[in-house]
Order: sequence, then C-alpha cells, then structure tokens
Amino acid sequence: MLTDLIAETLHDRRDALIALTQALIRIPTLNPPGDCYYDICKVLADRLKPQGFDCKFVRAEGALADSAEHPRWNLVARYQGEEPGDCLHFNSHHDVVETGHGWTKDPFGGELEDGRIYGRGACDMKGGLAASIIACEALIAACKTAGIPLRGSLEISATADEESGGYGGVAYLAEQGFFSPDRVQHVIIPEPLNKDRICLGHRGVWWAEIETKGRIAHGSMPFLGTCAVRHMGAVLAEIETQLLPLLASKTTAMPVVPEGAKQSTLNINSIHGGEAEPEPGYDGFPSPCVPDRCRIIIDRRFLIEESLDEVKAEISALMERVRAQRPDFEYEIRPLHEVQPSMTEEDAPVVTAVADAIAQVMGQQAEFVVSPGTYDQKHIDRIGKLKNCIAYGPGILELAHQPDEWVGVEDMMQSAHVMALAAVQLLGLPTEPNPS
Repeated sequence: MLTDLIAETLHDRRDALIALTQALIRIPTLNPPGDCYYDICKVLADRLKPQGFDCKFVRAEGALADSAEHPRWNLVARYQGEEPGDCLHFNSHHDVVETGHGWTKDPFGGELEDGRIYGRGACDMKGGLAASIIACEALIAACKTAGIPLRGSLEISATADEESGGYGGVAYLAEQGFFSPDRVQHVIIPEPLNKDRICLGHRGVWWAEIETKGRIAHGSMPFLGTCAVRHMGAVLAEIETQLLPLLASKTTAMPVVPEGAKQSTLNINSIHGGEAEPEPGYDGFPSPCVPDRCRIIIDRRFLIEESLDEVKAEISALMERVRAQRPDFEYEIRPLHEVQPSMTEEDAPVVTAVADAIAQVMGQQAEFVVSPGTYDQKHIDRIGKLKNCIAYGPGILELAHQPDEWVGVEDMMQSAHVMALAAVQLLGLPTEPNPS
C-alpha cells in the first residue's frame, strides 16, 4: 500500500531530516534586519531542483523593509504531478527573531542532543519547514515505487518576514497571485503548535500609537507648562480601571489557546515621555524641562465576535473621557497595524485530511485550536481569498523565541508522516496501484 511505503520511506529519511534541519538553523536569517534570506532560498532550491521541483526566487521589491542591503527574498518550489488535480501548498517562514540572552547552546549551531535539535528557529519554524520538505520527498518517492502517478501538485514555499508581519513574504506573494484559489487549493503552514493540534486561525490585532501633548517649561516652574507624562498617567489609569475590566468580560467561542487568550486583551508595548534617551557614553544629568510629549504603543488583540470599528471606538471613547476630566488635554491616535481575525471551518478539506492523518499516525483525536497571535494565514485569507488553510507542524509553541529553543526529532518525524498522509487524501491518490 502507498501508506505503508510512505512510512518506510520516511523512516529511511530520518537522518536526512536531521541534517536538513541543522543546515537551515546554521543560516542566521535574523529579522531584523533580514540577513541571509537569499542564502537560505538558494540552499533549498539546490536541494529541490534536482528532484524535479520548479523553483522560483521572488523578491518582494517595494515591500515593507525591502532594500538593496536586505532584499526580501522568497522561494516558491512546485512539483507538478503526472495527472491534473489540486495543489497542496506548504508555507514556512525562513526568518528568525534575535537570539537574546540566556543561551547554553550555540544559537546557530544546530546541535543534536538527546533527540532534540537546538538553535534559533529550530522550533519556529525551520523544523516545520524541514518536515514539510521531507514529507513531500517521501510522498513523491513512495508514489514512484508503487507505480502510482502523482495527481495534482505539491508546492513548498520559504518566505520572508513573518516575524515582522509577513509583508515582504506571504503578503507580497498573495498580492502577486501565488495563493489565488485557482492556483492553490489547500495550504498547510507548519507553525509549532504541537504535533497533535490543528490551528484553525488567529485572533485579530490592532496596534496604535497614542500621544499626549503638553507644553514645555522650566522644571523648576512646572506650573508654567503642561506635563504630557501626567496626561498619559491619566490615560493609563483609565485603561487600568475601566478598559481592562471591560476587555476581560469579553470572551469567545473560538478555541483560543492558552485559556487566558479567550478574552480580549491589551498590552502596552512601550512608553516614552520627555527628552530623548541620552547617547551611549553620556553620563550627565538630563536638562530640567516639563515634558511636552508622551507616547505609548498599544497592542490590542480582539475576538472574531468583535468588529475592528468597535475596538477603535473603545480607545477613542477612553481618550475623550480623559479629555473631559483634564484641562489642556490634547492627544493624537495614530493607527500602526491591523489584522482581522481568521478561522477556517472545522469541516474544511484540509482540516479533515490532517485530522484523519493525526488519528492514523498517533492514534488520537486532533485538538482544534486558535492562535492568540497572528501568523501568515492572515494574508492567505484576506489577500489570497483562500479559506482552506491551517497551521499544523512540529514543535512546542511555548519554546518559540526562547533561549535554548529546540525541536524534537520524533515530533518532526511524526508531523512529516501526518503531512504526507494528508497529502494523499487531499490530492485524491489511490493507495493501491491500478492493476491495469
């Protein structure tokens, strides 16, 4: 049977999976600024081209953060089967966040120890990228061994900038038609959401900068000025006492994980008021001034039951309440970034196929979840107009962006097996060769 051949072929590719994951981790695709994007695309193309994949290098020219020094390179590799049919696309981002502090392993060493591969991006999401490649290779090889023509096509993409919004990656590709429903019918994004979970989508997000405005004066005579920091203190108090309790009362039917993310949330990302931070090496005192500007960045995560207009109106109403209480209160709200919630139906073809494969490989029922934060499904849904999309891949979500990040080899093997079996179902492949 084809499914037996897939299992055998995957077993024989265990060492190849380890080596590929290590090779990808050792390419430091840090974002920002966007290092080594072409390098990782080249490594992947050199691997996939000899196996019959048509590889396209796509630079997101003009996209956010694209520059001559740090071009936003993406790879789209397509394997066309012998018979017509659907296209199953595996999309992984190749960029990783900064390493941070606290590592006991080389962040770009790809060290293998006790069945774990360590390194920045091991979990999020170079392990998932490697698993999807091995899954496709195993399926193609098993079909050839069984004499079963591959129906439809398999596509693998390695894309830029997911960690900073995906505008130089999946968003750009979607704008160029790479995810149009007449070209691609099924998408699996191997994000690290645990190997027995299917992620149906994510909450929405609205980022904004709020600035309170005052009037500068000498610090010894603050009564001659207006302190923007005090104004912002009133805004923060209103957020703390009025808005946060309101958000905590809003809950969702979306299966968001962890439990606390089933309610609306707001995070204050940063705050700055008064004089700019001193240059490195300056050890003098600041000058005595009443601060005339104070700014915060808010990160508002909202539910599918809420509208974006409602989210924005809550902040506007809050600011107007503060204005009514404080003389000389002036402010400005500058929207920075917005993403609508996205959720694929549980009976969508890609969900059913992956759930069936999880049951077959792991002997358990898949758990359906929704991510608290966004990922590239937002662009496939909103720009590409393709709803049949999920996140499924190896790795433990809580390890993402952590020191000593790792991915388990066995988790990758099982996820690759699930991906390959899901492909059999989605492409409508027979499990036995035609006797004729």
